[in-house]
Amino acid sequence: MTNALEVTDLRKSYGGVDALKGVSLTVPEGSFFGLLGPNGAGKTTFINVLVGLVRASGGSARVFGHDVEDDYREARDRIGVAPQEFNVDRFFPIHEVLEHKAGYHGVSHEEAAERADRALRAVGIHDKRETRFDWLSGGMKRRFMLARALVTEPDLLILDEPSAGVDVQLRRDLWDLVTELNERGTTVLLTTHYIEEAERLCDEVAILDQGRVITVASPDELMDRGADRVVVTLRDPPATVGDLPTDLTDDDRVEDVTLEGPRLVVTARQGGLVAPDLVRGLDRTGYGILDLEIKRTSLEEVFVSMTRDDGGVSDAGVNGADGGADRNESVDDADEPDLVADGGRGGEIDHGGESEYEKESGHGDDGGHGGHE
Repeated sequence: MTNALEVTDLRKSYGGVDALKGVSLTVPEGSFFGLLGPNGAGKTTFINVLVGLVRASGGSARVFGHDVEDDYREARDRIGVAPQEFNVDRFFPIHEVLEHKAGYHGVSHEEAAERADRALRAVGIHDKRETRFDWLSGGMKRRFMLARALVTEPDLLILDEPSAGVDVQLRRDLWDLVTELNERGTTVLLTTHYIEEAERLCDEVAILDQGRVITVASPDELMDRGADRVVVTLRDPPATVGDLPTDLTDDDRVEDVTLEGPRLVVTARQGGLVAPDLVRGLDRTGYGILDLEIKRTSLEEVFVSMTRDDGGVSDAGVNGADGGADRNESVDDADEPDLVADGGRGGEIDHGGESEYEKESGHGDDGGHGGHE
């Protein structure tokens, strides 16, 4: 089976600022893959490289076997992107915007109209098909961004903070829709600040910090690396921890033991495995147990501990290095006209007279309709 995404030693520098420092990862076809990282970690730069808005300084990225630079058209046609920012032409009804989007990818007018209808029905806003984007509510705008990503029927769906700023109900509706798409075979790459979102949805997550991949693992595997709290309420607690038999906590996984009134609190990795031995030891030594609770570490706690150093590259630092490149709003339609104009190599490649800002971000193009943002 071909991997959906194969990235090897991917690097990107803006002047003296290194936004990506040798990123390597593999996303299996059909998986739901999360990309987590604090602001300035390099997530947006990474996505922009995949869709052709940014040329990497080194390394390679392949989408279903197609190099994102050498095989730009083939790679880009396999990707659908729902960016965090709204970069939509506001002068057309939303169904026309979707039809134009599909047309950039070589879809006939008739088929594009059918796909637009299907995409709008899928996200629940088909009744607004004649409405302009600016007249939609905030939640409907977020749904439309997903519809635009789906209208090309992509094999790899990239979601950049898809539930940012939406209410709880809409967030769960989006989760259900994206989960259904994944179950039907679409590979999903999710970037999010909502750790609960990654914990619930993703098969695997990569933690990106300061332009480097720190680790790749499933949410459960990551949570196993954190310390759980086993809280045992005792009938007759000892006066101090030192009064407990030492063999009760003689386990390499135990990191700390404290007494909080009648509660014995044991901090340990893999607390669920430590708890049975602890209970047997307490019972053996005559301590009656009134209650037991295992408070498992959260993915958020693990994420924070792994990215605690806040000395990384900030978004402002990247933008300052090259006049504003790598902006979220540039992802997706900004590169579309060049699919036709130059055979699919992308707006930032081989346009010698353009400024570095224009070449890297594609700013000024918005789906071929005059750059309305």
